[in-house]
Amino acid sequence: PMGSERTEMRKRQMSTTQETPGAAQAQLSTGNRGSNACCFCWCCCCSCSCLTVRNQDEERARRTSHELQTEGIPNCEESPAPTLEEVNAWAQSFDKLMLTPAGRNAFREFLRTEFSEENMLFWMACEELKQESNRSVIEEKARLIYEDYISILSPKEVSLDSRVREVINRNMLEPSQHTFDDAQLQIYTLMHRDSYPRFMNSAIYKDLLQSLSEKSIEA
Repeated sequence: PMGSERTEMRKRQMSTTQETPGAAQAQLSTGNRGSNACCFCWCCCCSCSCLTVRNQDEERARRTSHELQTEGIPNCEESPAPTLEEVNAWAQSFDKLMLTPAGRNAFREFLRTEFSEENMLFWMACEELKQESNRSVIEEKARLIYEDYISILSPKEVSLDSRVREVINRNMLEPSQHTFDDAQLQIYTLMHRDSYPRFMNSAIYKDLLQSLSEKSIEA
């Protein structure tokens, strides 16, 4: 009897020993699932690290997009400092603002604050294209303008209606100095109508005007 009892106790011990690792592993597995529940259940994500990672990814994407938009942007035009008379003339009409390099530079600085500098860059690129006479140079510049400002894949794409885009696509079959004339006019009108009034009320313009006025009084 004693031998049979010891045998029975030994069997129970062995059974307990075999069950324990399995139970521990199951508990560990359950704990791991609990710690990662946020990855499978939307209701937990707002309070876990997944949201932080997602926000970091979105911020990185926005930063990358902005870097792409500013990549390869040429520096402002070289020009002498504007006079008080010139700055006052900018308020008379958009045409007078766009006629001078200093006016274009100041307006371009303002457009940069509104993330629409590509409008001025496109307009300037079209003006440069009109000055070319070499056919191969015209074709190359036209291709670059299309890739930089017309293509829907470009981060610097300008806003054009479908009619103007169709005209450009036809013109690109045989590029010339006037391939983008319709598009250039549309962007010029857009800047005139939307951006120019805000520029005239901006700190950039008012501070420049005040600075020149004070210098004029001191002189």
